[in-house]
Amino acid sequence: MSPHLSPRSTELRRRFAEAARAERPDLAQLCLLLAAEADGSLDDAGMDSVEIALDEFAGRLPFRPGGPHAWAAALGELLGAQLGFHGVPGDYQRLESSLLHEVVRRRRGLPILLSVVWMEVARRAGAPVYGVALPGHFVVGFGPPEQQVLADPFDAGRVLSGANAELLVAGATGAPLDASMLRPADPLEVVLRILNNVRAWAATRPERSDVSLWAVELSLLLPSHPARLRYERAQLLVRRGDFVRGAVELEAYAEVVGAVDGAAAEQVLGQARAARAMLN
Repeated sequence: MSPHLSPRSTELRRRFAEAARAERPDLAQLCLLLAAEADGSLDDAGMDSVEIALDEFAGRLPFRPGGPHAWAAALGELLGAQLGFHGVPGDYQRLESSLLHEVVRRRRGLPILLSVVWMEVARRAGAPVYGVALPGHFVVGFGPPEQQVLADPFDAGRVLSGANAELLVAGATGAPLDASMLRPADPLEVVLRILNNVRAWAATRPERSDVSLWAVELSLLLPSHPARLRYERAQLLVRRGDFVRGAVELEAYAEVVGAVDGAAAEQVLGQARAARAMLN
């Protein structure tokens, strides 16, 4: 682990990396460890209380033998109508909209975090549930592909027709809905997308480069991640005045890039030299 980390962050990241490499990664656990990195007041007792709340919500679901549509309706009735989980456009401007403990507390959040609540409650109740990473808007799916039912937790669990889903995708990308977009997202894909949202939030707030840095560093702990994140981390270190470690990271990234693109590697090495020059 990096020497700049506090003992608490070092331990959180050890646990995050271990959870990400488990045979069956626990989505709620990963989301809570991510949230604890963002919120220094979230301790193990706080994380446990979120898990207990999700268990309690699941216990309030009726037994529904009626198939995917019945499950979607039951989740929408409980979480959306009764408990008030939903999102509004202003939630995109708040970091806590990406933090599971805050979403459970406020009952508001980004589509993907609300979907995590839906998935975790439904999973505990035995529903055939999974996340569906539509471009620009995360939703939940119930049932096998031939019977798939989609619901939108951001809209309080509204069940989506095929036309609704096509409109969501067209609004986000301008492109038609493709069947490949409807496949189940695995837990690590969900966590990486949450971290991407955190990075996007921080990218528009230069004073929150601390958030950008931990979001990148957690992303790098996932077994699969874009190689370019190493470059992003190096740039953040330089921007935050950590010139030596930033230069070392740039040089390491240049070595990787050099195998396929010598010109790009030379450009990165130039940035490393510039970072070291800032020490003088």
